[in-house]
Amino acid sequence: MQTTELVSFIQDKIDDMKGRDIVAIDVRGKSSVTEFMIVCSGTSNRHTKSIADYVAAEVKKAGIVTLGIEGQSSGEWVLLDLDDVVVHVMLEESRSFYQLEKLWSA
Repeated sequence: MQTTELVSFIQDKIDDMKGRDIVAIDVRGKSSVTEFMIVCSGTSNRHTKSIADYVAAEVKKAGIVTLGIEGQSSGEWVLLDLDDVVVHVMLEESRSFYQLEKLWSA
């Protein structure tokens, strides 16, 4: 699966779980770690964890290896590292505080 196809796939899976305000950020040339970041919001800690778990399960079914998942214990900000794509599932308060879209889109 090409990176842009993976981004669309992940966005669809987040949408399946009613993730809010899904934004894909192209960070090629800005980051040496990944090519795209996807940022979305969940409505509660349980919701963010559920979105992350669902995305991890769906990419695994598609044959994509998840390199790591961080933040599942608190659920305020769950990060999935899929190598070329990093997914940030955040509570709205955390998302407003860290402003990843503003940081990486500049």
